[in-house]
Amino acid sequence: MSGRRALRRRTGILCAFVLAALAVGTGIVAASNVAVGLSEQSGETSVPAWLYLATGGGVIGASALMTMLVIDRDVIASYHDDTVVFPTARLEAVGSLLLGTLGVAALVFIVVVGLVGPQLGNFSAAVLLTLVGGRALLTIIAYTVGSPWRALNPWRRIALFLPNGDATYPAWLGSWPAVGTLLALIWLELLMPLSSSARALAVVVLAYSALTIAGAVTFSPETWFRNGDPISVWFRLYGAVAPLQRTDDGLEVRYPGSRLGDDDVVTDVSLVAFVLVLVWELTYSGFIATEPGVRTVELLVALGIPPQIVYLGLLLAGFVLFWTVYWFAAAITRKRAETRLSRRYLALRFAPPLLAIAAGYHFAHYIGFSISLWPSLVDTMAAPLNPPENPTQYALTSWFGYVEIAGILIGHILAVWISHAVSFELFPGKLQAIRSQYPFIVVMVFFTMVTLYLFSMPATEPVYVPG
Repeated sequence: MSGRRALRRRTGILCAFVLAALAVGTGIVAASNVAVGLSEQSGETSVPAWLYLATGGGVIGASALMTMLVIDRDVIASYHDDTVVFPTARLEAVGSLLLGTLGVAALVFIVVVGLVGPQLGNFSAAVLLTLVGGRALLTIIAYTVGSPWRALNPWRRIALFLPNGDATYPAWLGSWPAVGTLLALIWLELLMPLSSSARALAVVVLAYSALTIAGAVTFSPETWFRNGDPISVWFRLYGAVAPLQRTDDGLEVRYPGSRLGDDDVVTDVSLVAFVLVLVWELTYSGFIATEPGVRTVELLVALGIPPQIVYLGLLLAGFVLFWTVYWFAAAITRKRAETRLSRRYLALRFAPPLLAIAAGYHFAHYIGFSISLWPSLVDTMAAPLNPPENPTQYALTSWFGYVEIAGILIGHILAVWISHAVSFELFPGKLQAIRSQYPFIVVMVFFTMVTLYLFSMPATEPVYVPG
């Protein structure tokens, strides 16, 4: 009982630190630096940037120090192990049929409306359903409640009705096809006017459908959508952050993020890469929509490099940087902990907590975007071929930036706690477990300060981007 009281007391202190960080950020209207061309928030800082950056980084550092004071293994294990299971066999069968039908209908709707309906993004139900309903809101639901994608996935539903499974999926491929395809999609989002041309979006959706259904038919839907399909891997990993989890026994309710401490979330190096792409792509989309990013692109283009290659180079260079830093941290962790566990195994176990950081980044980027454009989605869905002349948009209040910054900080704090729990599971010695966390805490503090720095800047349009 004393351990739990201490945990509650330290949690209260940590909340005070978070509130202090938000208070220091008075006057910040954080920008959702989303390069989708549908909505743009601008922000400015009324206090020195270094002050709230230091405070934000300090919150993560302070939370790490207080977390390390929690050394009662029973308290740590209770957060990971406490669950409530609800048998849902019949509900799951009915829900899978309904959601699967809804998913196929949504796919057909996006393609048809995208090809024959209004073409401007703010007036196109196809564009708004894809970017606001899918990329933003459905992902937020995946990590705050639970991922419905397995049942909703239209391509899985279609592939199940086709002959499949003749080829054996090579084990060495892992999830590398999903990693490569996700990077390609991020790049294509910049090269093609997907947010301003519904027809271009429909063409990309058709091409993606052909690719992923071909993969499912070749290797079987279960294998392909677990390993090779980037959207399925995206929702599966984001869904691991949520309190609601699907198991063989039914639906399981857990503490938020506790699933990230399991050893079956990230099982190979390719999934480590996918996790790092999730973190990097949000940082990347923020960087290219700020003044430093624009200046960097313009400088490289002035040197004679085509803008398409510049954006691809920045995307890959940032990913390689994140990859290098992460594996360096894993090597330092192995050295400091003086363990026989391999660097690879440590990298696999400490990668899932980064999903909490990715969820915080995603929330900060897309929650304002979703709220602002939600009425437009409803208006255009009601009359997809003849939408209103001025679809409704909500204006965000001046204090909404606090919500976005809080999302970043909460994601990082949850990542720190899960890393702490993982270290105590891996290492028998308390001091050994604490020492093993230092390299990853440093990386998390760095991520926090970089992200808050990007959010402090007014958003601008990425240069050389269609639409």
